[in-house]
This record gives sequence, structure tokens and C-alpha cells, in this order.
Amino acid sequence: MPNAASRREFLAASAAAAGTLASAAHVHAAGNDLLKVGLIGCGGRGTGAAREALLADKNVQLVAMADAFEDRLAESLANLRKKSDVAGKIDVPPENRFVGFDGYKEVIARCDVVLLCTPPHFRPLHLKAAVEAGRHVFAEKPCAVDAPGVRSVLETCEAAKKKGVSVVSGLCLRYDNGFREVVRRVHDGEIGEVVTLFANDYRSGRWAKPRLPDWTDMTYQMRNWYNFTWLSGDFNVEQHVHFLDVCAWVMHDQYPVRAVGMGGRTVLSGAEYGNIYDHFAVVYEYANGVRLVSNCRQQPRCKNDMSTQVLGTKGRASLSDREGGLSVRTAKEWSYPWPGNHMYQTEHDELFAGIRAGKPINNGEYMAKSTLLAIMGRMAAYTGQQVTWEMALRSKEDLAPPAYDWAVKLPDPPVALPGVTKFV
Repeated sequence: MPNAASRREFLAASAAAAGTLASAAHVHAAGNDLLKVGLIGCGGRGTGAAREALLADKNVQLVAMADAFEDRLAESLANLRKKSDVAGKIDVPPENRFVGFDGYKEVIARCDVVLLCTPPHFRPLHLKAAVEAGRHVFAEKPCAVDAPGVRSVLETCEAAKKKGVSVVSGLCLRYDNGFREVVRRVHDGEIGEVVTLFANDYRSGRWAKPRLPDWTDMTYQMRNWYNFTWLSGDFNVEQHVHFLDVCAWVMHDQYPVRAVGMGGRTVLSGAEYGNIYDHFAVVYEYANGVRLVSNCRQQPRCKNDMSTQVLGTKGRASLSDREGGLSVRTAKEWSYPWPGNHMYQTEHDELFAGIRAGKPINNGEYMAKSTLLAIMGRMAAYTGQQVTWEMALRSKEDLAPPAYDWAVKLPDPPVALPGVTKFV
């Protein structure tokens, strides 16, 4: 286990620093005044989020950026400057570009709206600092990789409500108009009582970065973050959380009471794939007997399917992000007209509209609980044991490293073995 004390010390120090930032900038609400935007995490998703934020409001400006790696920050900034529709809204001088683990503090100090797009491990820490400083937040999914992180996010989002600042989640399917319409019809009873849900996320492989000779342990794992559980949560958490969240949404944001599952790595098993699995199968059970059957896989040259199917007593509903994938079948069949809206843009449009109207959006509770739903499935598969919702929520498993330092020794983490790996 990582050194829990060092994590507590780091969090405490960061919280104290964030507290000093609270008076550095004011939260903008209604009006046409400039909203300053900061990006923390400059990968592909972060770059996309920055562009969408800049398109969401006529008077916004990207003024600060931070990333663990200088080349990622530089590439992101260069790509954004090439976009003619937002290039005029970018003013990030060298002194507002921050590299390393502490750069998030400097971005938060300079902004009104913060985009949190780092690997998920850092989300609880960065979210806490941003909310304590009174900033509006867009937080990419998932929002944590372990139960302590989920508990931290739940507390932070309650604090955001009291401060009147926004927390908009990157669980983008909730911002898709077609998904919204299908879920509305399910909630209105068109397919009767929900009996079973299926959540599929079948993808053809994933990226991995072999280690270079001059990389430290931390550099390698951060560069290859998706493939390490402590950074990504495993792909059941990092990606499949989308369709698990759709199931939670269908169920009126109620969550299962227990889960059993299995998983492993049979194809993506090389050292460059870290310690995460390439397939999971988890069955969740609700208190009323409804089952959620969750399957996900990342293996090359295999058929893809990313969807949720909802079976009811009067029919079924299909929710998929592919053309023709949004439908309700009862005695009649209804399909959502294609194309739909650009859900990634809608997230930011609604975030900024809420800020301007003085009506901040807070997605915090479902953002955190759907993340825990995915973590719960990982726990069940890693251990081979039944895991209850309360067990998952109260788990003491802390995936943080001993220190946030480029020189820290990080041995290759073990691959979980069902029946051997213990629940913590």
C-alpha cells in the first residue's frame, strides 16, 4: 500500500495553499464581463475541452495552462492556436504556463473557470483546490480511482453547492439530446418497469507507451497513465463509466447494493500495458432485484459495441452513440432522428450559461457515485469476491504513490489475481 500519511500531508498542504487563493480572483456570474479560463491537463481531451469552453461564451479567454509535461502543454497550446474559431480567445504568455505536479495551484489562482482534464487520480485533489478557491469547474470523468477519492469528491461537491460554484461533469452522455429523450421516455413508463440493464463497452485495443531508457519510474507511469490502475482506475473505470452512468441515470440515480464479477488480461498483457485488465464482466444487483449486466473489453481486431440496453415489462430501450442507436420499442418503434447535438459542446454551453445566469450546475453527486459504481465493479473483478455498495464506499484502499516526485521509486505494480487479491 502507498504511504497514506504522505498523501494526507500532501492533501493538507494543497488545501492550505488553495485557501490562500480564494481571495485572488472573484467568481463571475451574470453579466458580460470576461471569464478567465484555465486548463489543467493538456492531453487530447483537455485540448478539446478548452476549445469547447472557448466556443461556449462570447466573452471568455484561455489565460493559463498546466501539465505534468512541458511538451504536452506546448503541443496543446499550438493546436489550439491553429483553430481559427478560438485563436483570438487565447492569451497564455510563458509566465502562465506551468509544468509539474504543483502547476494546478497557479492556474487556479489566475482563473474563474477551471477545466480539470488530468489523469483521473488527480481529480479529487484538483477539484478540492478549485472549489476552495471559489472557481467554477468542468471535471472530466471519472472523478476518482479509489474510494477515498470518491469520498473527497462528494465532500467537495457539497461545499461547491454552499459556495454557489459550478461542477459540471465530463459524463457527456447526459448532455446528449438523444440520450436525454430516450431516458425521459423510460422514466415516463413507456417500456414499463425496468427489469434488466445491459452496459457494453467493447473497444478494439488501446494505446500504450514502451518505456524509454532515461525515464524514471514516475515519468514512465505518468506518460503511460492509462495502463496503471493508480492513475486511470483501470479501463472499467476510465472509459466504461460512461455507460454505467447511463444505467444509473435510467435508474433515477439509484445504485446497486452488491456486485460480483470477473476479468483479466489475455491479449494486452505486455509490460507496456501496465497492470490493468483488458476485459471485465460484472453483474450488479439492485435492492428491488433488477440486474445490471456489465461487459467491457479492449482487444484489437474485435467487434465494437458501446451501448446500454434497457429491458422493461412493456418493451425495451436502446442507447448507443452510433447512428440509429437511440430507440424505444414497444407495440410501436420510435427512433431518435439523426444527427443529434454535439454533446461535448453542450456540456460547456450549459456550464457557461449557468454561470452567466447565476444558476450554477452541480453534477457532483452522480459524478462521484457513478465513478464508485465503476470502482465497485473493478473491486469485484480484482478480488473475485462479492462487493457491496457500502463496502466499496467505505473501502480504505488508497492507490496514491508514496510521493508526487519524479525521482520516487515505483516498482511495477502487480496485476490483480481474483481469489488472491484482497479487498481493502
